[in-house]
Amino acid sequence: MRTYAYAVLMLLGFLRARGQDLRSATESDIVQFEQWRRQHAEKTVEEPTWDKDAAAIGQLYDFLVDIGYVAARPWRSTPRGNSLGSGISTDVRVRHMEIEQYIYFRDVGFGGLTPDAELDTSFRGWRPHRNRAACELALLTGMRIQEWSTLLLPELGLEASARPYTTDVDLAACAKRKQPRSVYVPTDAMELLDPYLTIERPEIVAKAQRTLRRQHRDLFVVTRIEANGRKFRGVLEGRTITRVVKDMDPDLRRITVLETGGGLEPLALFLGRGGKMLTFSGWDRVRWRAWERMESWSTHHSGPQMPRRCWVYHDLRHTFALRLLIFLTREGLGDAKAQELPVATLLDHMTGNPLLIVQRRLGHLRPSTTYRYVRYLKDPMREVDDAFREWTAAGGASYITIARHMMSLEEHAHAAQR
Repeated sequence: MRTYAYAVLMLLGFLRARGQDLRSATESDIVQFEQWRRQHAEKTVEEPTWDKDAAAIGQLYDFLVDIGYVAARPWRSTPRGNSLGSGISTDVRVRHMEIEQYIYFRDVGFGGLTPDAELDTSFRGWRPHRNRAACELALLTGMRIQEWSTLLLPELGLEASARPYTTDVDLAACAKRKQPRSVYVPTDAMELLDPYLTIERPEIVAKAQRTLRRQHRDLFVVTRIEANGRKFRGVLEGRTITRVVKDMDPDLRRITVLETGGGLEPLALFLGRGGKMLTFSGWDRVRWRAWERMESWSTHHSGPQMPRRCWVYHDLRHTFALRLLIFLTREGLGDAKAQELPVATLLDHMTGNPLLIVQRRLGHLRPSTTYRYVRYLKDPMREVDDAFREWTAAGGASYITIARHMMSLEEHAHAAQR
């Protein structure tokens, strides 16, 4: 988000220097901005950085068109579409974590502990249980930030003090390109939510009651939860409406509360001050504060090797995908060896089924996106098999449990098709 904001500020400054603004800008202005950014600025950028800038500018103008501030984007469509991007496909590096790095990331950076797993009395962070739970959920599900950060309590079966051991979440409106998929949430992710749901969240909700009551008319006040948490019926802008939960966009989710009789209960899973769903920029601030903590402890003898650049939440998704793909491939190799399958069948199993399973679970539109992980199948990490058993927060589900659950889902799906 910070990168996108910087790109927009750069464009505004460039246009202002030319006596223009977003409304009066022409295609020539935008083209010259690109040329300046890539060739003449004090610090020029390469294609990948410009592509990010172009995406930010495109999204900005889409928003301005939606609100009626401008009639259309100031540039014409090309054979590649409406994008200002370079059109050059970059080889994206998959940055993933080792188990020691993840535990340090979750517990020291986000959780306020020392590298020795002791309580850090100097920690002055806010809501460490929430932040640790978010990390675990992101890692063990492979969800994108716009997916896990916008979850509502009923989607996880967390209604009326219910605490399911595992659950499946149906994604749609909050998924990338709104591509529907089902996500399995294992025991460890559910269990690490407990301290947050028991200690921190009730305190946030209680403090937010006065604010929520004051904003009552601007909220989607749910009066009834239907279809086992899959539908909400309530009042929005004076009208009684019913909404399918998976089809609710982030803006509607952010203002959704439940009328309990004793107050208003925000239905967003992860809350910030005021009882509202934490925004993407809010999560970004949490991440940078965690990074500063990790850097301050980086010289400790128990600390792992730190990367040069700050970890991002998407690195957790990369870690999930890579570890799952390695496990599924090894499962396939083991099955093939046990059944004495011919080499051709083994290769099909190795490069086909595991990749397709991971592709579906991550919601990748194209197999080529998932194939980025193949280069990492020769795992550089030490003791991979032990790491599978160790990558847990509460000693319950592991990557093996998650993988086998997914494999059974795929088998059921294929059986249904037959």
